[in-house]
Amino acid sequence: MAVPFAFFVLFFAYPVAMIVGRGLREGGSWQFGRVGEVLTDPDLLHVLWFTGWQAAASTALTLLIALPGAYVFARFEFPGKGLLRAVVTVPFVLPTVVVGSAFLALVGRGGLLDDLWGVRLDTSVWVILLAHVFFNYAVVVRTVGGLWSALDPRQEEAARVLGAGRFAAWRRVTLPALAPAVAAAALMVFLFTFTSFGIVQILGGPRFATLEVEIYRQTADFLDLPTAAVLTLVQFAAVLGLLALHAWTVRRRESALKLVDASRTARRPRGAGQWALLASTLVVIAVLLVLPLVVLVERSFAGPDGYGLVFYRALQAAAGADSTFTVPPLTALWNSLAYAVAATAIAVVVGGLAAAALTRRGGRLVRGFDALLMLPLGVSAVTVGFGFLISLDEPPLDLRASWWLVPLAQALVGVPFVVRTMLPVLRAVDGRLREAAAVLGATPWQVWREVDLPLVRRALLIAAGFAFAVSLGEFGATVFIARPDQPTLPVAVARLLGRAGELNYGQAMALSTILMVVCAGALLALERVRTDRTGEF
Repeated sequence: MAVPFAFFVLFFAYPVAMIVGRGLREGGSWQFGRVGEVLTDPDLLHVLWFTGWQAAASTALTLLIALPGAYVFARFEFPGKGLLRAVVTVPFVLPTVVVGSAFLALVGRGGLLDDLWGVRLDTSVWVILLAHVFFNYAVVVRTVGGLWSALDPRQEEAARVLGAGRFAAWRRVTLPALAPAVAAAALMVFLFTFTSFGIVQILGGPRFATLEVEIYRQTADFLDLPTAAVLTLVQFAAVLGLLALHAWTVRRRESALKLVDASRTARRPRGAGQWALLASTLVVIAVLLVLPLVVLVERSFAGPDGYGLVFYRALQAAAGADSTFTVPPLTALWNSLAYAVAATAIAVVVGGLAAAALTRRGGRLVRGFDALLMLPLGVSAVTVGFGFLISLDEPPLDLRASWWLVPLAQALVGVPFVVRTMLPVLRAVDGRLREAAAVLGATPWQVWREVDLPLVRRALLIAAGFAFAVSLGEFGATVFIARPDQPTLPVAVARLLGRAGELNYGQAMALSTILMVVCAGALLALERVRTDRTGEF
């Protein structure tokens, strides 16, 4: 536990504590009165209300749309199911700026709906809610569908034999068993939407702001650190509560159910109703998940003189006097790949050690350590990024000019995915195998190399792939610490979207398409590696 704990103290707890302390300390004394001022400001109260309201609405809408899909993937067997599962998961690993760009291309000014019917949704809250459903659809399908596929269908069939109707059998038998998974998925979606930044920053405009966006504005635009610090504490308290609820639902799901092999529960649809459900799910996936990405690609090729590679060629052009960057925009691709590889290596080492520690030990201390590892997913990435700048500025941790600053911030987001991916596999390794190897004279290093590593190799590859994808798309912290001459792809997309002009818009679409292809390629490769289709990710 020592290495992961030191990593999180130095690169998470310390920067966050520094920026909160900088905001709430003045003249050597704490200014807690600022908390009351912020929490009674009508404008900031509106931000708090909107953050909670849109997160609740996004969660309810995601469950409503995605639960039928979870059932289809859990209980039906049909051609192309594996590929479709990967397609459904692609939006989750996409950077939020790409999601925002895709919906701008679909429903924004000059988008597909605007061209065809004169309809624009980019000025309404609906586009934010739909983008959140797009992003989190896979969370529900994977979390609920993974458990649903492992529930024994004979229990519900027995209830039907005893006289219960189809709905009554589902409500009395299946729903109680699924409740922990539905609750866990709902909490995850609420957490992701409560801390939403990139999507709201691009699609929300000046009218809509979540806590995360407001923290960014107060820090970057107004340099009002006290207000940003109070909002960070509010968000931190909310996230702690959500993570505690999530841990409780996960423990219930792990301990209260008896599961079966998921490969035995799926079958071909029967009857008109089941075929209609499958067809409607395919339509939802096509319209809600695939269409925005297709429109994004189409806009990247739609130049001023017709379809072509104008915007892609412009990405290679040298920076001019009026350019958004000091380097050609395509340089951001190579920067992002290098940063993501380094961040993946850090996340795999730190997350792998953390998962091993969580496997071998128990108790409240370890449960608290597990919660600590999840905090970067919910705490303001903007706060972490700005905290890096004001805390890592003195020897021996003066990293402001270091190339490693960006990978360290990205690794914070990758570590939770490594832990969540490797932990179930490590817990499944029979401890007697390790004991037998030790009895035969193997050292601890040899035990790990000869027993654990062969069993967790696939999980390790999957964990590395997810860490690479989320590192590639990290935006909240990177927007603060990426140097102008070394931008990442998400930062480059956001800067291009923030400037007027057809060329800037087209280059943003082109860069978003490149980023989407790289992330989707990594995910499709993972789907070929993974063999276990149950669980979360």
